[in-house]
Formats: sequence, C-alpha cells, structure tokens
Amino acid sequence: YGGMGLDFSYNIAVAEELGNIHCGGIPMAIGVQAGMATPALTRFGSDELKKQFLVPTIAGDVVACLGVSEAGAGSDVANIKTTAVRKGDEYVINGGKMWTTSGCQADWMCLLANTSEGPLHRNKSLLCLPMNLPGIHVAKKIDKLGMRSSDTAQIFFEDVRVPSKNLIGEEGKGFTYQMLQFQEERLGALATVLTPLETIIQETIDYTRQRKMFDQSVLHNQAVHFRLAELATEVELLRSLLYRTVALYVEGNDVTKFASMAKLKAGRLAREVTDSCLQFWGGMGFTSEVLVSRFYRDLRLLSIGGGTDETMLSIICKYMETLPSK
Repeated sequence: YGGMGLDFSYNIAVAEELGNIHCGGIPMAIGVQAGMATPALTRFGSDELKKQFLVPTIAGDVVACLGVSEAGAGSDVANIKTTAVRKGDEYVINGGKMWTTSGCQADWMCLLANTSEGPLHRNKSLLCLPMNLPGIHVAKKIDKLGMRSSDTAQIFFEDVRVPSKNLIGEEGKGFTYQMLQFQEERLGALATVLTPLETIIQETIDYTRQRKMFDQSVLHNQAVHFRLAELATEVELLRSLLYRTVALYVEGNDVTKFASMAKLKAGRLAREVTDSCLQFWGGMGFTSEVLVSRFYRDLRLLSIGGGTDETMLSIICKYMETLPSK
C-alpha cells in the first residue's frame, strides 16, 4: 500500500530525528498520521478500506486524525460515550471528540465509538470516517498552553451516516485494536523528546558559559554544572530504556510494563529538564524568545497525553502485582 515494510525500530529512528524540529506540534502531527490514526487500519482493515484511506495517507495526500478522547474520557478510553448505531448498511454516529490532533484540517478520522450496549471493553468499534459528511461539526481549534502550532480540535457528530463497510476489522473489537497500538504510540512520543532534551541542555550550557554573574560565568557555579551533568545522565538512561524496550518489542515480546515505565520517566524527565534549564536562563528563560521556554510549554503535554503519569503508574503496578484484588 506504499509503505516500506520496515520493522518498528525504524519508526523510532524517524521519531528521534523529528526531535530536531524546534517545536512539539509538528512531530506530534506526523506521529498521529503515521503511528496513531493508521495502525489499526493497516492491521485489520479490508483491502477496499486500505486502498481508499491508507494509500493516500501514506502518500501524504490526505490528513488523518484519531477520534478517541472525549471531554469525559481521556486516559479512560473504555468510558467514551460516542455511539455508532447500525441501521441497515450504515452506522449513524452521535456524540463528540476532544483533543483531536489535526482535527480542523483532517480529511478522515479513525473513530472509536460504541456500537452496542455490551461490556465496555467489547462494545466498541473503529470506523474510517470521512470528515466532509453532513452532521460533522468542528466546533473550534482549542487554544492551548503549549503545542501551539498543533491543530487540536473539538468535534461533534449529529446523526452522521457512514457506510457499514467502513468498519475496521470486526465489530466490538475496537477497544482491543486501540490498546494494541498504545505501546507504539507511547514509545514513539518518548523518542521525539530525546533530541529536544539534549538540545535544551546543550543550549543551557552555551548560555550559562557566556552569561556572567559576580564576575564569573553562571556555568562556573558547581550547582549549575553538576545539575546539568545529572540531567544529561538521566536522558541517556531514558534512551537506553527506550532501545531495550523497542528491541524486545521487535522480537515479539509484551512490553506493556517497560513501555509504561519509559513513558512515565519521559514525561517526568521532560518536566525536570525544562524546568531546571529554564531556571538557569534567568529572566530570559521567562520570555518567548528562547527555545527552552517553548519546550517548557510543549513537552509538559507528555505527562498528560497518551496516558497520564498516573495511568502509567497504575499499569506498572498491575504488572508488579501490587494492586489489591477487586
């Protein structure tokens, strides 16, 4: 269908390289296109759906978005309320989606919706939804603290009719399909922050070396250069965890625990690095003129999006068997 057929390690290599872009919004948009809106279609979609939606998406001729999160269901995917009711050879969709990256400009959406009244983990399905259908209302582009270049939309559906052939895979398997790609999403997001964190540390070294305070460079202060050395060490440890997890995943192992650990560490380290480095920039760090302030805002999302830190901790505890039995 136009892809190169390479293993997942190449996705990570690309994601790391995208970290050279000096904002978070562009790598995130590319990540949604390549690693969030399309994997379920690639794995489980019909040949007809792949030709209609996957081929032009891979070619870059159309923009895709992922419709999962809702105002009352972010990390708690099972709690979504959007419905897709089967009527003849169509699904009728009602509800809404929130925090939809590329939602204002998307040509189609990979939509997760409830298609039955059954158990929460077995009543959901994925649909390829063209975004030009009657009843789709893009309410607004959301004004955000960071990722300001990202097109993040709130979208509503009112009696939207889509052909039943647009179902990805089997009805009722949507939650499972979505969960299967979460580890890839999280590892990809982690990979995009490694280069920015290194860049921020190096720029802070350069700035504090030339910035004078009390007749010596700020970098000369042991508290400063020791802290930067600690942060650089943490980034390398995170990279090692990422590479180990990816290697295990490519070999076919379940990496849910390690991916959750890596995602948790990445979110917290992004906050730690940007906050510490911004401090060393002094007043300049509080302006919009320097890169560290942009990444301070952009990378804060990593502890929230794709599963919060608290969700990662819950998953890790489950695999460590430290949670009480229900």
